[in-house]
Amino acid sequence: MKANALITVVLSLALTGCAAHYVTPGRGADFKQIDLTEEARRNGTDWEVRSSLDKRPLASFPTAIAVARIQDTGYSSRTCSSWGAGKYSIVTTRDVEKDEQLARLSRLPLISGIAQMNRLLLPADLQSDVPLREAAAKLHADMLLIYTFDTTFLEDQKAAPVSVITLGLSPTKTVDVMTTASAALLDTRNGYIYGLAEASARREKLTTSWATEDTIDSARQKNEEEAFGKLVTELEKTWTGVVNQYAVRPTGQGIPQGQP
Repeated sequence: MKANALITVVLSLALTGCAAHYVTPGRGADFKQIDLTEEARRNGTDWEVRSSLDKRPLASFPTAIAVARIQDTGYSSRTCSSWGAGKYSIVTTRDVEKDEQLARLSRLPLISGIAQMNRLLLPADLQSDVPLREAAAKLHADMLLIYTFDTTFLEDQKAAPVSVITLGLSPTKTVDVMTTASAALLDTRNGYIYGLAEASARREKLTTSWATEDTIDSARQKNEEEAFGKLVTELEKTWTGVVNQYAVRPTGQGIPQGQP
């Protein structure tokens, strides 16, 4: 009987080991936790949040912009990992962003340059937007662009996202990959929010087509690439509004769209 029990345990472990799994990356950074929404700053009750409502834009034009991608603490995918701890972490590797997309932003009116954030400029403890703004100041950037990806996997359109996906076991099971890319444009000096932008992408796949972790992660990357491309388009619209509202010519006229 002992021998039979041992064989049963061994077979059980062997069968369990045969099913490969893909562990989904972490979530996007929560902008509300670090007060990177107008609602969070308006509804806050502590004096720091209330004082932010009295802040005024201080950036001069043309302006340089520092760019930082942030994610939830402990974020890690097959193509990049994050650094830092606290309320968020920072990703310095470009895995889904394309150089030409950032080049599009750098060519917008009254942008003198765009600088990528380096983790060497940041402390390990990240609790608010202040460390990011301090790093942007070291780069001599008047503004800071923060963005994040929130990618979730939903099996058979269930409400709750799944964190572990079993590879290719069901011929009928489908998984929706949903990505929301969010961005906030801040004043480096005082954290004033010039504008927000958001874009989404979604695709559906049968799990039988996901035979390896690489194929699943490839779907994630394609989704995030699409979402980021849409986000860049939204940021171009946001920047037009920023320029017209805050970059005033000596005559008092705003800068019309498309003009330098």
